[in-house]
Amino acid sequence: MNGETTDTDWLDQNQQRSWRAYLVGTTLLMDRLDRELREQHNLAMPEYEILVRLSEAPDRRMRMALLADSVSHSRSRVTHTVARLEKAGLVRRAACESDGRGVEASITDKGMAALESAAPTHVAGVRQFLVDLAGDEDFAAVGRVFNAVTDKLIDTNPAADIR
Repeated sequence: MNGETTDTDWLDQNQQRSWRAYLVGTTLLMDRLDRELREQHNLAMPEYEILVRLSEAPDRRMRMALLADSVSHSRSRVTHTVARLEKAGLVRRAACESDGRGVEASITDKGMAALESAAPTHVAGVRQFLVDLAGDEDFAAVGRVFNAVTDKLIDTNPAADIR
């Protein structure tokens, strides 16, 4: 393209309104969920998400690279977050049991207790500020749209496959 734009490049008024509503809404939602976790449980949203992923993993442990992919954060960001969680006694790192080459993170009993304490706060916030505001069909549509977005982006970046 020669640097010029055409009408087909721009969002129409309804698309622009929806796009902006998405941007503002997701920012406000994530900020609120993060604030509630911080204030009530001394956990940031990224820390909470790492604890969730570890709690759901086989033997409650994951390779650090897979953990980073599963939360869609850079490996260095996850390394720093896991280091904070490890310092707090919520996570432990060790050489991979299967081959000893990589590093795995595992959630400790203290980490599971922290997650079990924080989960009701998180779920209540998700319900209050998202799920309960949408009808079942609308909420299902959100899931379909973002599954499609995820699939499209994973197709263009196979290294980011988080499924």
